[in-house]
Amino acid sequence: MRKLSLAVALAALMLGSVVHAKEHDDKKDKPEDKPDAALIQPQSSESEGSVSVEGKRVDYKAVAGTLVLDGNGDKEDEPQVSMFYVAYFKKGADTGTRPITFIYNGGPGSATVWLHMGAFGPKRVVTSDDTHTPAAPYGLVNNDYSLLDASDLVFIDAPGAGFSRLIARDEDKGKRDEQMKERRKAIYSVDGDGHAFGKFIAQFLTKYGRWNSPKYLFGESYGTTRSAVVANILENEESIDLNGVILLSQILSFDNSIDGSQFNPGIDTPYITALPTFAATAFYHRKLPQQPAQLEPFLREVEQFAIGDYAQALMAGAHLDAARKQAVAEKLHQYTGLPVDYLLRADLRVTGGMFEHELQNDGGLTTGRLDSRFSGPSLDPMSKESEYDPQSSSISSAYVAAFNDYVRKQLKFGQNLNYRLFADVDHWDFSHKPPGVQGEALQQSTNVMPDLATAMKTNPDLKVFLNGGYFDLATPYFAADYEMHHLPIPDALQKNISYAWYPSGHMVYAHTESLKMLHDNVARFIGETDNLQRK
Repeated sequence: MRKLSLAVALAALMLGSVVHAKEHDDKKDKPEDKPDAALIQPQSSESEGSVSVEGKRVDYKAVAGTLVLDGNGDKEDEPQVSMFYVAYFKKGADTGTRPITFIYNGGPGSATVWLHMGAFGPKRVVTSDDTHTPAAPYGLVNNDYSLLDASDLVFIDAPGAGFSRLIARDEDKGKRDEQMKERRKAIYSVDGDGHAFGKFIAQFLTKYGRWNSPKYLFGESYGTTRSAVVANILENEESIDLNGVILLSQILSFDNSIDGSQFNPGIDTPYITALPTFAATAFYHRKLPQQPAQLEPFLREVEQFAIGDYAQALMAGAHLDAARKQAVAEKLHQYTGLPVDYLLRADLRVTGGMFEHELQNDGGLTTGRLDSRFSGPSLDPMSKESEYDPQSSSISSAYVAAFNDYVRKQLKFGQNLNYRLFADVDHWDFSHKPPGVQGEALQQSTNVMPDLATAMKTNPDLKVFLNGGYFDLATPYFAADYEMHHLPIPDALQKNISYAWYPSGHMVYAHTESLKMLHDNVARFIGETDNLQRK
């Protein structure tokens, strides 16, 4: 496994699949090895199918293809990136009233196989619930919880991922390499990525005549970061009002990252907001000194302790006296199952990686990060932190194999092309220029809360639906809840935000019962917000 740069390491809390991002080597397949004239022409392949969603048949047309995005300013006529998508259109629907939802994973730089093959596409790959999925052949079944009953769907791969490619056209290799370097710098960044997705959506609306359709964004993990940026770009640069923004496993402010907390001394919020997820995980693995009867009442109790006595103890810093520190450690032991002496030696501050390594270390097991219901043999029982994610190792192969087979055999796209799970984004630029900032982007921990707030204030009808899993140690649900309740918006706009939590992890949909709940909740949200706009 390649070592992560600090920036990527701090960002690794995002997409469920980001852990795998650095477990392969993109550099074996560089686009700049030779100019590819085919990239500058949009490609597409059409097919047809049907899906049964909770007993209701939906016939659809599928289009797998690419759109080519040009640059800005003096490069506005110069192709920059070819972005791959798979769109599903319900047959016979009125495109003027039929909702359309743009869906993407995060990474940053991830393909969207996870949401496509696990959540809302017409076919779903079958994986084990909380254990390692056996090797191929994998099951690909009708997705009873595809979102096609509620909306047309557009799954988008980030630039450089999937079949999406950055474009460099010069015949001279040296100049082409320099072009590619410029492309990466411009696009592999918070703002460059956001503008690329904004351009793609606007171009897609034109190509398929969907300007008057109800429009939704659905992002997972870093995709929620992207959604905040894109929502503001669409609202305030492209004059495209959205009906709704649906967020799954949210992170808007990276200061709230429990993974990056060890690099961020003086910021105690991540420890506070991760505690309920630590407690949920200990509950699941029966590591608590006294096992509660039910999860959710227990979590409400832990949440109150987290924002009360625990927060006060951490804020006291070196002023915290020994007796009070001992009392807090003993309470943390009751809520996490970690030994009191361990908690004291950690100064009451346990990172996600420490917790994942320590919780089941007495049995030689590492606890999952993206879904802490999973466990796997520890690579090094003497390590301070976990060294891999058992959940990622348990299901990734199934998703990759299923999509590579499906896209070529059923969608008829990608023959002789390499489908990249991740783009080569080792040097992603996390600086960001929020709304209202003049001059250069801010060199600080990424925070796109102002972007979502600005989109909501400039479109006060915009509705936001936040979803998260109780067993997600990458983007803890209580951190997402904290962010939403600290958005810089008027109190009156808080009513535009709704919430749903699930007994699952980062990839909520990897748990079948949670997938059904997610589908039903999102379909209801789209139906209610669509109808609201028509009144």
